[in-house]
Order: sequence, then C-alpha cells, then structure tokens
Amino acid sequence: MFEHELVSRRSFFKLGGAGAAAAYAAAKSPATWAAEAAATEQKMTPKIGVQLYSVRDDCSKDLPGTITKVGKMGYTGVEFAGYYNRTAKDLRKLLDDSGLVCCGTHIGLNTMQGDALKATVEFNKTLGNKNLICPGVQAKTRDDWLGMAKQFNDIADKLKPDGMRTGYHNHGAEFEPFPDGDKPWDVFFANTKKEVIMQFDVGNAMPKGEAVFYLKKFPGRAVTMHVKPWSKTNRRALIGEDDLPWKEIFTLAETTGNTEWYIVEYEVPGTPAIEAIDKCLQALKKMGK
Repeated sequence: MFEHELVSRRSFFKLGGAGAAAAYAAAKSPATWAAEAAATEQKMTPKIGVQLYSVRDDCSKDLPGTITKVGKMGYTGVEFAGYYNRTAKDLRKLLDDSGLVCCGTHIGLNTMQGDALKATVEFNKTLGNKNLICPGVQAKTRDDWLGMAKQFNDIADKLKPDGMRTGYHNHGAEFEPFPDGDKPWDVFFANTKKEVIMQFDVGNAMPKGEAVFYLKKFPGRAVTMHVKPWSKTNRRALIGEDDLPWKEIFTLAETTGNTEWYIVEYEVPGTPAIEAIDKCLQALKKMGK
C-alpha cells in the first residue's frame, strides 16, 4: 500500500503497541552485506500471487466471483487483507475451487499476541497459510522499533512449531530517518531473526530510492515481495509502464533474496481493479515470470 493510503489500510486492523529492548547496532558494512549475499545465494522461482486488497471493492460485493476471476487470470495464490465475514473453512473452499492457495494474510499485531495467537494459528492452518504478515505498527522512536523487533522475534519462536512465519510489510514511513540518520527499517530488520519475513513492497520503497538497496542489505529476508508499480510521472502506471528497475529487482529476488512469492498489489483509485491486476500479471509473464 502507498504511504498516503496507510490510514485506510490500518483501519482494517487493531495494531499493537511497542516496548523498549536492548539490541545491537542496525548498520552493516558493504563487506558484511556481500558476505551474507554470497552465503544466501540460490536460484529461486517465485510464484505469483495477488493481494486481495487490490480488489477489495469487488471482494466486498462478490467474493466468490472475484476469487474465481483471479484464478482464471492465472494467479497461483492470493493474500488476504480481511476475511469478508467468512470462516476459514469457507475461504479455503473458495480457494480450492479456483485452483488457488493462500500465500499470506495481512493481520494486526494484536492477533498474534497473547491468547489471540492460538485462534489465529488455527484459522490459518485451515486456510493453508503459513505467512502471517503485519502491515503496520505503532512505533515512532528507535526504542519503539527495538521493542517491536523483540515482539516479532517472540512471535516467530511461537509460530515455528506450527510451520508458520510472521513478518512485516513496509510503507514509506519506515524509511524516514531518525535524528541520528538510522532508519526504522534498518533498526527493525537488523534486530529480528531471519525467521521474521521482510515483506518488501518495492513500490512503497521506490520514492526513497530504496527498492534495490534493501534487497542487497538484507539478503535472504524478502521471502514474499509486493510487486507494485511506481512512476514519477504517471500515478496510474501499471507494472511494465513504471520506473522500477524490475530486471535488477527480479535478479536479486531470485538469487540472494530467497523470494518465494511475487505478490501483485495495485490500488490506484479510479482504475478498474480487476482489469489492473490482470494487466499486471500479463506484464510479469511477458517478463518471464
């Protein structure tokens, strides 16, 4: 999701608070990045999914019909951002009937805390999903983000026996520097375990020029990636019509990035959503994805 629409997305969730925690420094040298990249390098063939927030109005009106259309387009998976008052069993049937799998869910941090975690795990087991992604947290200071890192590490440990993973999805605020120059994204991912997924939204990172930088800085962490178009001059640009360095992004994702899923997200108001995600998928296929 684009930063200016973050409030809209966050209205879907109740987000958890933050605490302070001691941790090591966020900065890494280029030599360290290179060493980690070499150790992580492997060839991946990511599958292609779509974040259903892209077609949220269609889903609200006709969820079964929308999921059917997504399956017929050729997508392999879907990522949920809300369940439209359906049970996990009902959602799983919709996916199975359309030949789709669940490649992730966007859920509030509070659903992975305390007694709520058990219900969240059971829901996602039925759904067939192992990637529990948080799309935003209430954190501003360095200590807030260090506290968040500790919380996500704890959640990752609790999810591991069930074969599930937690992760965090960026908008734009995560790249706004603290007074000392460090950025929340650096602090958070330098202090989380590798089991905490870096769901890297390249479109949201692009305005700060960070789309390639962070794929290099945190090799092996971008397990799922939001492939979202971004253009300086055309707000409605689709994938392939935009300014992202896709060739370099895909090379990094498929080697050092350890990326399992490319997840399309397109959310520009006024553009027919179903048509937009179809065109984005076809563009990715033309790129050989």
